[in-house]
Amino acid sequence: MQYSTVDYQSIVDASHSLRLDAEFFRPDYLQIQHRLEEIGSRKLIDFQANIRHPKEIKRNYVDDGVLLLRGQNVRPLSIDLTANPVYISEEDAERLKENTIRYKNILIMRSGANVGQCAIYLEDSPAISMSDTLIIQSGDLNPFFLTIFFNTKYGKALIERGKYGSAQPHIAPPFLYQIPVPNCENLQTEIEKTYLRSKELTELSKTRYAETQTLLLSELGLADWQPTHRLAFATDYASMQQVERIDADYFQPKYEQIVNAIKNYPGGWDTLENLVTLKKCVEVGSKEYLETGIPFVRVSNLSPFEITQEKYISEELYGEITEHQPKQGEILLSKDATPGIAYYLRGIPEKMIPAGGILRLKSKTDKIGNEYLTLVLNSILTQEQINRDVGGSVILHWRPDQVAGTVIPILHEKIQVEIQQKVIESFNLRKHAKELLECAKRAVEIAIEQDEQTAIDWLETAS
Repeated sequence: MQYSTVDYQSIVDASHSLRLDAEFFRPDYLQIQHRLEEIGSRKLIDFQANIRHPKEIKRNYVDDGVLLLRGQNVRPLSIDLTANPVYISEEDAERLKENTIRYKNILIMRSGANVGQCAIYLEDSPAISMSDTLIIQSGDLNPFFLTIFFNTKYGKALIERGKYGSAQPHIAPPFLYQIPVPNCENLQTEIEKTYLRSKELTELSKTRYAETQTLLLSELGLADWQPTHRLAFATDYASMQQVERIDADYFQPKYEQIVNAIKNYPGGWDTLENLVTLKKCVEVGSKEYLETGIPFVRVSNLSPFEITQEKYISEELYGEITEHQPKQGEILLSKDATPGIAYYLRGIPEKMIPAGGILRLKSKTDKIGNEYLTLVLNSILTQEQINRDVGGSVILHWRPDQVAGTVIPILHEKIQVEIQQKVIESFNLRKHAKELLECAKRAVEIAIEQDEQTAIDWLETAS
């Protein structure tokens, strides 16, 4: 049994809301608090930091406008804009000036399953934040250092300590203001250099990946193609009868232009069902979710570049459904909610179970490489076919038969190899970028456990 003995003054000093629950005063939390105080840390509020809670807003999306950041965009140490970014009008953004996020602001998830996840905003253009985040201006603290600290095991534990509410956990600004932060002036500079180097490598990775998309479209004669929505056009009854659809949007000419470009490619084409086997994954139900255990991968955890972890299931349940464990060389492809996100399992994956909104694809031909196929699935070629298939739906579901019928261009082997090399280079750059951030986290932990100079020396050799 673990227990802590604290006096009333400690309760007053530690909690803005006079929390009396034993969880708040767990021995491990108190040990971290004591160690940070021992090395001369100061409360966040003492660094003149400012925390804003954005207003709740009505979501009226537009095709082009001001970026709207949602909770799904905030990942640990990363603002993820790769999956389905959304925008609001300039007029709505002006009405929500208090929600504006600017360069070097820190975003931290205020509520929900990802409460406490934290990243720094490094985009040149301002954005608007939803109310499920908090916006932090770091004051006298280096924002890169503060972001890294919040992502260390010590920072995460202190944020975890401040969570309240069981069904929908929250953290509050008054608690965050009281968190002790190490006062490491020299290390802050080194952490910023490491963070910016990681950002540089990430941007280079994006450039390499964009080059592969350009190469793909250029080979199909679509380098300058832009999808255009037509208000009036004609089709024939036979075409409607063939696909068993009568809704006008399905027959938008832009979809036909994409399909024709693929089918007219000299190297040939095929449908996805002839290139891979498709296997549906499994739903376990929210009652099976745990805080730790075997990762249960949902569509929201999938991106073309990584798989994040958020929900978990027990070892026992995993053993019962282990046939759904993905294998090396397979591609995970989303079919629901945000259909068309593909992730290639290059190495042996850790234990995990993908949700029912995800398909497992396994190659059954040597006509096409997995790196290349994954790129095509993440490209506008596939996305426009998805838009055609699921158009008009409130909740998007890309049916397995529609997935199977997706047309894929079979580029010449030389082009496929060139694309594969660029994709691998892109992923290696991204991997190095993530390793640098892990080094930065470890350096801050060393500064807490030992001293600042030891952390600086370690970081210089490790990164």
